[in-house]
Amino acid sequence: MKTRKIKDNSFKKIFGEPLLAAEFLRDYVPIELLRDIQPEDIEDLSERFLPLFHDGKDSDTVKRIKLKNNPPLYVVALFEHQSQVNHRTCFRMLQYITLILADHEKTADELMKGVSMRKGFKYPAVLPIVFYDGKGKWTAERNFLYKTENFEIFEKYIPKFEYELVDLNNYNENDLISLGNAMSLIMLIDKIHKPEDLVKLQGLPAEYIESLEQSMPKHIKTLVFKIITVLLRHIKIPADEIEEITERLDERRVQKMFKHLKYAVQETRRIAILEGKAEGKAEGRAEGKAEGKAEGKAEGKAETIAAVISNMKELGMSVEDIAKVTTLSVNETAESYKA
Repeated sequence: MKTRKIKDNSFKKIFGEPLLAAEFLRDYVPIELLRDIQPEDIEDLSERFLPLFHDGKDSDTVKRIKLKNNPPLYVVALFEHQSQVNHRTCFRMLQYITLILADHEKTADELMKGVSMRKGFKYPAVLPIVFYDGKGKWTAERNFLYKTENFEIFEKYIPKFEYELVDLNNYNENDLISLGNAMSLIMLIDKIHKPEDLVKLQGLPAEYIESLEQSMPKHIKTLVFKIITVLLRHIKIPADEIEEITERLDERRVQKMFKHLKYAVQETRRIAILEGKAEGKAEGRAEGKAEGKAEGKAEGKAETIAAVISNMKELGMSVEDIAKVTTLSVNETAESYKA
């Protein structure tokens, strides 16, 4: 639950950035009217509606979108990160829609008394969107009509709407890379579920990285770095190592960022070996047994430590800093550092 809340807060920040919100709506929602949306067209109204929910999620967002030659559009976006599909989503969307329409009516009547009672008064369109990044298939009903008992009999009396589902599982790495913007990078990062998957980010095309470097404003880069922090927490990278990585990300180019991610993978393996956990220990025992020598394990461990120190050295870390992170003595670290 704690990890989910961290991701909720993270995506609230992402969709709270007008530039990223505009990229999301343009690239992932198949509505032609949204293709020209710009950051300045988006107004965040989340704080007006979220307090009305006792079980409100931090990642729920409500936006009002200015459309060219059309009345404004409201967008409700829910971000679903849990492993279990939320089958209550249809009803939750209905709650948001009725709140938005009631608020619109109240505001209109305040500007012009009784206007909502007139024949020509119309309510704005509300576009409900669910973004899902869980591992399993989204199986929840998307149309509220079919969540209602005896809908075949009472169909014409029941609200009938469908929310738009943006399922990250339906996008592969090439699909995302082709979009070439900051939101695509965040989506690529969000597809990482375990430490060894981080190496996928090192194979991103140079032109894609260069394009991001040129187009991403500094505050968006900073946000991307924060998302990486959430990712590292999610896949169980220790807090002190996350701090070491992120401290060195702030002023670096995007290209350099992936070098740090490589370090994160190696550090995870280093911890597994040094603490005698997970596959590192099993691999060490298997190697020792196969070679028939006890020193086989020690040698493999030493090589791993040396590789970690070598990568830290490339990142410009001092002997003292490396010793602090690896828990080795300064003398032991210095020997590998000079090698």
